[in-house]
Amino acid sequence: MANLNPTDKQGGKAYGQHMAKWEAELDEINKGFLQDGDYDDVDDLEFKLSEFKNKFIECDRDRSGDLNVMDVKYLMEKLGQAKTHVEVVKMISEVDSHNQGAINYTDFVRMMLGPKSSVLKIILLFEGLGKPQERPKGPPPKKDLSSLP
Repeated sequence: MANLNPTDKQGGKAYGQHMAKWEAELDEINKGFLQDGDYDDVDDLEFKLSEFKNKFIECDRDRSGDLNVMDVKYLMEKLGQAKTHVEVVKMISEVDSHNQGAINYTDFVRMMLGPKSSVLKIILLFEGLGKPQERPKGPPPKKDLSSLP
């Protein structure tokens, strides 16, 4: 991602302009995947790329353009799948094609669309299963001896 200084705390209009520029860059990458031809067999490719872009933007907490260790840790905790630092580093290394210790958007999309299964891909694809179930509310139901197994 171009010219984002994470220490620059400028907000408002400048932030909105920056985010619009960043989303346009990600849209260009998505167009490349649509025109590539390698993924023509993927159902609803355009919709999936849009979803991947939104998930990537949501997870890139420091707006660096890459998912670093802290970003992936946040994502895993949000999905109810907390991982240790070492586990997160291993997950990133499975996907990182540039050996930079972070996942860029192109690597992220290739991971999600590619045939190879990484731990991160599996968790993201089944994130609905990883969310904690809703706890019952109110007092527990009364039980008697006949209800015991």
